[in-house]
Amino acid sequence: MAPDPHARAALTTSSPEARPAADSADRPQPPLRRRKARRLVVAAVVAAVAAAGVSLALRGGEAQGRPASAPDVTGVAAHPDQSPPRELIAAGRAAVSAYYTMKLVKQPNGNAIGTYEWRLLNTTTERYEKTDWAWLDVAPGTRTAAVLERDLPVDRIGLLNLATGKVQRWIKVDRSVGGVQFSPDGKRLLATAYGLNPDGLFKDASYRWNDKTVPGPKQSRTGFYVIDVASGKAEFAELPTKKSEQGIPTGGRQDVQWSRDGKLVWGPGDDKAGVSYYDVTGKRMTAPDQEARQSNPGAVWSPDGNLVTGAFVGEGDKIVSEVRNAKTGKRAAVVPGQQLLAWADNGHLIAWRCDPERCNPGTGEFRNQLLLVGLDGEATPLSGFRTAKAQDESRWFPVFTRR
Repeated sequence: MAPDPHARAALTTSSPEARPAADSADRPQPPLRRRKARRLVVAAVVAAVAAAGVSLALRGGEAQGRPASAPDVTGVAAHPDQSPPRELIAAGRAAVSAYYTMKLVKQPNGNAIGTYEWRLLNTTTERYEKTDWAWLDVAPGTRTAAVLERDLPVDRIGLLNLATGKVQRWIKVDRSVGGVQFSPDGKRLLATAYGLNPDGLFKDASYRWNDKTVPGPKQSRTGFYVIDVASGKAEFAELPTKKSEQGIPTGGRQDVQWSRDGKLVWGPGDDKAGVSYYDVTGKRMTAPDQEARQSNPGAVWSPDGNLVTGAFVGEGDKIVSEVRNAKTGKRAAVVPGQQLLAWADNGHLIAWRCDPERCNPGTGEFRNQLLLVGLDGEATPLSGFRTAKAQDESRWFPVFTRR
């Protein structure tokens, strides 16, 4: 297996309010026969899985659990003939506000950069347009995007109007940043500061991977800013990257993320889910009760907070994942899908799933499409199928935002 330039070095959630991850929406998937539920661990290595842990076994499509009781989803925009999509994909409260592909760009002296190529929704035309931004996130309401220019890290953050494609204003920062994320209410920005390009790979940090010496990431995170969007006021908190105790290369992109309620932030750490929580000043905190009960920080809560996405639970020919009661942790439903990404409403989710007829280990397991799935087991295609190759520069990753 060659070094994987697509491995994300930052943990991200897949909620409509935030980037899906590491994310934001898709994680590198292990071979079929080795897929077991496991904790999410962090290894900020471009050649390894940056956020591995949502168990993904495939095949089958039946669902069981709740009877059909939720009303039909409103505002469905589906394009099952498009992959990557050219026109808006959305359902209920969730929209694909952007998507990205990734490639490895060689640099002088044996270095390289894992580069993100973004397509951003133009809300006037409802089409996705190619951009030259190095990094971005879209605010709830899909009116504004926070954008970072190329050659990360950078010393300013742009606030871009999705209807016009123009930057309305810039927010300057004293310490260069390499990642941004809107708070769940869209009123604040969380910007992670780095001393080096967080997606850079350096020859002088090389390590052995599959019997080859490859350039590696460096530790360079210095902390994070919490920025009031309206005023531009930015408060910095120091939070350097911690060294690994597992004997694997660490560093690279380790963005800080908002907690579900926006009161705390979290990043790679040492709790059972592989994360640590902090207040906005950088003080270590205990995880919020609901999030502490989840073994995966990528879990997504329903709009009413009663349900939460769980792991893949398929056996044999079934391609299904579970939905749990957020308070009791008990299984509430089993729905079609390899990975549950976002809630359209309280009774429907958006998921990745491969074609049950062609979902063969080693050939078709990565050929998946976005589906709108109900707690009653109904499934509607939203996008076309992605390439069957896990490592392919055309493979696209959606960002979901609450409309």
